[in-house]
Amino acid sequence: MVNTGAIAVTALLHRRYGDHTFDRVLERFSAMAGRRLSMDEAVYDSERRTGHRNRAIAHLLLNFDLVHEQAEAALDVYFKQCSILVTTRDLATMAATLANMGRNPITGEHALLDMASIKDVLSVMFTCGMYDYSGQWAYRVGVPAKSGVSGGVMAVVNRQLGVACYSPRLDPQGNSVRGIEVCVDMAKRLGLHVFDCLNVGSSFLSSAG
Repeated sequence: MVNTGAIAVTALLHRRYGDHTFDRVLERFSAMAGRRLSMDEAVYDSERRTGHRNRAIAHLLLNFDLVHEQAEAALDVYFKQCSILVTTRDLATMAATLANMGRNPITGEHALLDMASIKDVLSVMFTCGMYDYSGQWAYRVGVPAKSGVSGGVMAVVNRQLGVACYSPRLDPQGNSVRGIEVCVDMAKRLGLHVFDCLNVGSSFLSSAG
């Protein structure tokens, strides 16, 4: 869940879908958000012109045969992904779709995610979705989450709800300062931590046992 992995995954998608890769990605994100999303052309142009570090990462991956020879084309898709416009509500709906096993809870549409993939996505989000703060996040909040350098944070309470917040001031790890504190407070108040006895899912399992 850092640039290197995202570029490598984008290259795998590009190998399969070629020139239609971004359309497939946008379709998937739109289904999860429950509305047609779009790309900010100005942001994309800026990413393409100034993304020297990401371009270096892509060519380093190419050097080790971890991406295919069309690394530049795959990188262009990555830059477009980074330029997709979403609102906080979109992020919350995406998180709720993951919590609902891939079905958008508002539209009822299945967002093209199978349950095995969702399990893998949530596992990676739980272990490393908050960059170097992931360990502390697991201790303090205890749910799968992903942050972005824009200041957005999305969190998934499995089979229950999705949460999103936005505040652009970042901490040294690249996470939203206020976003983290909001989620910490919410987890405490509502017992959202996966190992919290107040968690609805945990209570259900305890009574069922």
